[in-house]
Amino acid sequence: MTAVERQAAVAVPPDRLPALRRRISAVLITTQILGGLGVATGIALAAVLAKEVSGTESLSGLAPTATVAGTAVLSMPLAALMTARGRRPGLVLAYLIGAVGAGVTVIAAGVGSFPLLLCGMAAFGAASSANLQARFAAADLAEPERRARAISLVVWATTIGAVLGPNIAAPAGRSVSGLGIPTAAGPFLWAAGIFLISAVVVAVLLRPDPLLTARALAPDEEQSPAARSLRAGVAAVAASPRARLAVVTVAVAHTAMVSVMSMTPVDLAHHGAGIDLIGLVISGHIAGMYAFAPLMGRLSDRLGRLSGIGLAVGLLACAVLVAGTAGASHGQTAVGLFILGLGWSAGLVSGSALLTDSVPQPARAAAQGLSDLVMNASAGIGGAVAGLVVAQASYAWLNFTAACLLVPLAGLALFTRSRPRRGRAEGVRGVPADD
Repeated sequence: MTAVERQAAVAVPPDRLPALRRRISAVLITTQILGGLGVATGIALAAVLAKEVSGTESLSGLAPTATVAGTAVLSMPLAALMTARGRRPGLVLAYLIGAVGAGVTVIAAGVGSFPLLLCGMAAFGAASSANLQARFAAADLAEPERRARAISLVVWATTIGAVLGPNIAAPAGRSVSGLGIPTAAGPFLWAAGIFLISAVVVAVLLRPDPLLTARALAPDEEQSPAARSLRAGVAAVAASPRARLAVVTVAVAHTAMVSVMSMTPVDLAHHGAGIDLIGLVISGHIAGMYAFAPLMGRLSDRLGRLSGIGLAVGLLACAVLVAGTAGASHGQTAVGLFILGLGWSAGLVSGSALLTDSVPQPARAAAQGLSDLVMNASAGIGGAVAGLVVAQASYAWLNFTAACLLVPLAGLALFTRSRPRRGRAEGVRGVPADD
């Protein structure tokens, strides 16, 4: 145990752990609201800004794609930093990189450089990586039987920022009208300020560091640098059937959600929907993703992680069936997208909790970074392929393709449930029996 970890253990006696859990949760919820607000504010006009800078609509989709790519690429370096130094330095750095990326995006818009814009958007994706990693920070000190609920509260907090962000994009754009900055770049200037505030909140208030404290309070675990390396994290996932299922669950749920959601506005517009109706459908989808996360966390804790994953598969299958057969029915499409959000929420919460349950404590940060890398890389590929499927076939075929992704996930979940657990890394006390 290092000197930093020994200090963390001394500073937090067992009788003060409940209060510490509540305080860390409050800090993470606050930064999640801020981070979600910054990301949503910028992303709201990303494609519009890309079109203005590039001069062609055909390149507008590269801006959000660059953000997803940046989130994926930065997942493992940030995980490595957290593994070595704790959650606080990793989250602070991620928000700072996101702020720099937002600033570079504003500069690129001012000088009219599309390549520089893509670089800025990629760095902007670091803030999304911070928002994703925050859910694991909430799980560091949570009791095993309440781990999914701790994760779900942080996911839920994203609802506030995700809803408010697009609504302040217009005022943010107008605020820079006299500065010689394109209106569509204004939200990124605001996002840079929001990310800086998030970094300060984490740096000042996320003390003691939840990951270092968790390590200090786990004296039976091997805490050598080798046990905490990225290689150890990959090895821990490879050695645990439940950890592998967790990574696949999060990746499939995210890929199916991003693929279908990204092309739904195109299909709605094709069937005569206006921008207001499209916005309403997407808002309902976002509500499904985040607003019901605490319910998904409670179900995962009470019924078990594998039951939560089964619920995710069922909801996602129902969603693609409803959306894929909607045709010109805007109401049916809206219902399908709402259920799609619920399925994503169940998969993310249950999968994230199962991953944390299933690997040794020293290797968790590295394994969690690997999960986010796979999750975002898969979604990036899925989003790119989705456009091709719709262009060459139809929106219905896109939903059918998403349904095909669920078949191996369901098979893997059933196979994993039938296997007995072996060793401590395969489960923890307090988790329901199906796990």
